[in-house]
Amino acid sequence: MPPTSLSSPGASASSSTAAESLRNSRILASKLYLDVPASKVPLVYSSSYNIAFFGIEKLHPFDSSKWGRICQFLVKEGYLVMNKTVEPLEASEEDLLVVHSETYLSSLKSSLTVATITELAPVAMLPNCILQKKVLHPFRMQVGGSIVAAKLAKERGWAINIGGGFHHCSAEKGGGFCAYADISLCIHFAFVRLNITRVMIIDLDAHQGNGHEIDFSNDRRVYILDMYNAGIYPFDFEAKRYIDHKVELVSGTKTKEYLDKLDEALEVARNNFNPELVVYNAGTDVLDGDPLGRLKVSPDGVMTRDEKVFRFARERNIPLLMLTSGGYMKSSARVIADSIENLAKKNLITLDQHLVKNS
Repeated sequence: MPPTSLSSPGASASSSTAAESLRNSRILASKLYLDVPASKVPLVYSSSYNIAFFGIEKLHPFDSSKWGRICQFLVKEGYLVMNKTVEPLEASEEDLLVVHSETYLSSLKSSLTVATITELAPVAMLPNCILQKKVLHPFRMQVGGSIVAAKLAKERGWAINIGGGFHHCSAEKGGGFCAYADISLCIHFAFVRLNITRVMIIDLDAHQGNGHEIDFSNDRRVYILDMYNAGIYPFDFEAKRYIDHKVELVSGTKTKEYLDKLDEALEVARNNFNPELVVYNAGTDVLDGDPLGRLKVSPDGVMTRDEKVFRFARERNIPLLMLTSGGYMKSSARVIADSIENLAKKNLITLDQHLVKNS
């Protein structure tokens, strides 16, 4: 009998088992699952989220100071004290290897690769050490935020990472301003550390969430509801095959039609899957006027959308993790802050009761 080749079923199964064992070991050894005091609210944020380097970030329509401005609005309106937020740890290389390959992570040491992912051509001319500090470090902080936020969601019933939602990045490929697959990472951590076996991704960013769709293409533990503008980036037809329930919108879709389609989609999801965790990718690039989303949803429509998703989870007592994802207008930060305030007023989340204003 000839020796077993690496491509044989037996060798493949053995290799898969070894890879799973290594993944689990990395997850169990990670320091990202912080113990958070009860005095903290499950809003995860670090000033390190914000990206600023020589003004080059302004060449991309993404508001790279959005995350900090959301918190500023919440503080100003009396809904938040900054020392009540949860500051995450930066995802290490070992943490990132839970999903990403060494080859992919090594590719980020090329400034050209980072320039391609961030869609900023001048970035290719900068030393990679600067990009690691000014671009990739903020992204890794947000990855750490998404991972610990999933833990908080399980403990508190809900959590919001004021960042994250890099849904165009998969294990082997970044793109669309997404360098790390934080959605895939936080779910794999939840499988191992939270003993969760069923996760629903509700992706309502204006763009198709092709990264997590590729990553969970053959994983029946994950149900994906994705409602997006089919006429814009990324046009990933392979990834579409792995969406459990897709709602393809056309450019110019207005608020009422958008919310009606969401109601229908949530009803389908409710009848087809019973998750133990909901990961909600709440992009605000659906807003009317967003140059990349090309939809026409009003600010009030976004608040209603978020309320509907939180009610979907609350009515079934399912922990929910919200990520802020895309949004390419300065007004996005204000809309997200208003939506968080609305969730508090409607008692769908609980912020510091000594601070929250009466509705």
